[in-house]
Amino acid sequence: MADTSDLSHFVRQRDGRDQMDAAVEGIHCAGCLSRIEKGVQLLPGVTSARVNFTQKRLSVEWIAGSADPGAVLEKLDQLGYRGQAFAAKIVEADDKTRADWLARSLAVAAFAMMNVLLLSISIWAGGMSSETRDLFHFISAIIAIPAIAYAGRPFFTSAAKALRHGSLNMDVPISIGVLLATGLSMVETLRHAHEVYFDSVLMLLMFLLAGRVLDHAMRRKMRREAVNLAALRALSADRINEGGQTTSVPVEALHPGDNILVQPGNRIPADGVVTFGQSSIDASLVTGETEPQMANVGASVYAGTLNGDGVLTIQVRAIAGDNLMDEIEKLIAAAETAKSGYRHIADRAASLYAPVVHLAALLTGLGWYFFGHMSLHDALVAAISVLIITCPCALALAVPAVQVVASGALFRAGIILRHGDAIERLADVDMVVFDKTGTLTLPDLQAAPATIAPAMFQAAAQLALSSHHPLARALARLSRDRTPCADAAETAGQGVTGVIDGQRAWLGSPTFCGIDAAYAVLADKEASVLGFRWGDQTLVIPMRQALRADVPQVVAGLRAMGLPMMILSGDREAPVSAVADALSITEWRAGVRPAEKVALLETLARQGRKVLMVGDGLNDAAALAIAHASLSPVSASDITQSVADAIFTGERLGPVLEALRLSRRSARLIHQNLGLAAAYNMIAVPLAVMGYVSPLVAALAMSASSILVTVNALRARGDFWNAIKLDEPSHTPHDELPLTGLTCC
Repeated sequence: MADTSDLSHFVRQRDGRDQMDAAVEGIHCAGCLSRIEKGVQLLPGVTSARVNFTQKRLSVEWIAGSADPGAVLEKLDQLGYRGQAFAAKIVEADDKTRADWLARSLAVAAFAMMNVLLLSISIWAGGMSSETRDLFHFISAIIAIPAIAYAGRPFFTSAAKALRHGSLNMDVPISIGVLLATGLSMVETLRHAHEVYFDSVLMLLMFLLAGRVLDHAMRRKMRREAVNLAALRALSADRINEGGQTTSVPVEALHPGDNILVQPGNRIPADGVVTFGQSSIDASLVTGETEPQMANVGASVYAGTLNGDGVLTIQVRAIAGDNLMDEIEKLIAAAETAKSGYRHIADRAASLYAPVVHLAALLTGLGWYFFGHMSLHDALVAAISVLIITCPCALALAVPAVQVVASGALFRAGIILRHGDAIERLADVDMVVFDKTGTLTLPDLQAAPATIAPAMFQAAAQLALSSHHPLARALARLSRDRTPCADAAETAGQGVTGVIDGQRAWLGSPTFCGIDAAYAVLADKEASVLGFRWGDQTLVIPMRQALRADVPQVVAGLRAMGLPMMILSGDREAPVSAVADALSITEWRAGVRPAEKVALLETLARQGRKVLMVGDGLNDAAALAIAHASLSPVSASDITQSVADAIFTGERLGPVLEALRLSRRSARLIHQNLGLAAAYNMIAVPLAVMGYVSPLVAALAMSASSILVTVNALRARGDFWNAIKLDEPSHTPHDELPLTGLTCC
């Protein structure tokens, strides 16, 4: 039974409803998701139940006072799943335990299969006496029966739970087939028969376990990366009491109206408004814009953003559970649950496969026994053959086989696939939406010193070594002399001053350096600017993000494929407009928040568009998750990468174009493999039903169908390699956005 004691502190209240997250053990297919959601929604007062397959987490919402968390966990127990209040450490520990269990089961199945197969090959070769054959069969049984009992546990336990609660899943026919074939093999061994099927059973288990291990490893990696979102949260806050003193409290203890103190370099713990102080804020979490924003009195700030160089007093507006960070996390979770129609297809397959296979095997056995004048033994053999030959290995391998070969070819093109159905969805794309900052442009701000005296520029870069401001750090990377200036001192939110070669120097805002701010803006309207004064000389340094070198060619290639494009950016209007004009992209929007990006993509989806979203920031994560397909650069955050379908490497955008071209080719091979698998079933199943196939031949046929789709998938290796060589964009440098020269005044 589930532990339902003292769960009240795991329940959140919001808008007259109670909410709780539960970690659920035993979820392994899409059918489980449907069963859990439908079962929990039957509880009185429950208004919503949603399962996140990746995180194995159930989110439940009910009308306040109408239900309790204990009832939710008890319902899960009745459905055959173990539930407990969600805690990341517990989930990770359980996840590791299951991963080790699956790996050990696979190792046992593979080791036993190789040994039994050696004995079987000796028997198939012929030329041995019946006594030797019987001995080999007994040795095979001694090896196989304990191995099957151990390696089959993931399927046996799942099937037992389903049957115990009056339902079927895909593990039920697998378990029945394995147990019947093992039992029949033991009977045949005792009867000194010529054929037994231990090798077939072990081969079947090895194929199925290999798929489970790979799928679990992928989902476990995704889950670990998604948990990194917690790293952006502050765990505690310095709350200011009525006497002006500060007390460190957990973030969960904050309430709207509380005043908190945020020191330089700390993350802001809650959404709120600045009531005292000023500082630069790294708000790339919200806007995706690398340039820091100045936060003065009255400015809104958000949980998870990073305070720069000043001390701030903030009045809390939104507490844990309702702030922007939670909004992003909920958007990602909702998008992962409803990403595409594939889950509904899997639900139908899970609900139809088991009863259809059971019915076919049952009718085969009964038909031959009552109407075909077969003995009970022979009728049972025919039924087992149907169970084995209908094992969905070929259908299960039809897509992954192409994906494995295609992923290698895509890797050579600089693309790393992350989600199993990425190729299919990329092949369906009919529109591309780009983020700007870090996607169309390089992620780091850059300055071009070519138009001024090197000594002047190097002096500014050297002084930048003494500043913590992001713009100064970008400039400092260009300093050849890594020795900080003497007597350097930084003024929060303004700039840094120091002595260079005996002369006082200032670096920071134009006003701080005594430069006319209006002139500084005219120097480059789209760029962020740093002012520099060294003695009597002054300088305005534009800092901006340059386009990736091959962006114009990629945009031209996408346009040639007939794909319309759009730019959605959280950045300011001027730089977004400049990029859109340079690339002749007429559809663009600036200052777009994460929820607005999701809403725009949902609107496009309702219009029938299958959108590829390309972005890199945490503010793009929810949009990447909700899009039909998504790509992010390798420079993106871990959380953003975890929800993207694929990652592209390097500083070029060319892999985006290659991903679409190559995925369309691979989709054709996937369809061919599905056709081959369907043809196999159309031929093999009738033969098994008619009694022409023994369990051994059924296992061999099942293996042959798997090999056939794998061999067909291997054709992708040459096709992709030729495609890459023929379609690879040239590496000729292209013009970047025009950078206004560094201006001495």
